[in-house]
Amino acid sequence: MKQGLGTQLRHLIELLDGAVAASYAEAGIDYRPRYTPVMRALAEGTPRTVGQIAAAAGITQPAATQTVALMLKEDLVATTAAPADARQKLVHLSERGRALLPRLQQCWAATSAAAASLDADLPYPLSTTLAQAIAALEQQSFGARIRAARHRLSQTGSLHGDKEIS
Repeated sequence: MKQGLGTQLRHLIELLDGAVAASYAEAGIDYRPRYTPVMRALAEGTPRTVGQIAAAAGITQPAATQTVALMLKEDLVATTAAPADARQKLVHLSERGRALLPRLQQCWAATSAAAASLDADLPYPLSTTLAQAIAALEQQSFGARIRAARHRLSQTGSLHGDKEIS
């Protein structure tokens, strides 16, 4: 039985994240792969709001909020009140986060080289395919595509006119 797109993507993430997590452990670093987009967004040293982190990292604001909360508990980041609005928090690397950054950057370089190796083994580079898929979904969301398919199905009894697909 062919696996669905969501199942394949979850399995791919499990394979990638599991190997990346293992590489951190092998390097003696207690660190989760999900922290990397936030760490990279803060690596230059400029404090950012969670919204700014999300935009810079290319993740959703809820994901950034959850990740920052976890990183606060592990003392990788700290927050301060924004000068213009004390209700708004600025996130920055903690002393521990800054100290860990050089070792993380070495791990990221190895991960990047491994990703390039994977791309080279595929008929179409995964990184390019993923970027194209994200761009296509930004143009028309998957939800809109589902609704259009559902409409076609209700009109024709088939997703592709009179052709049934198996």
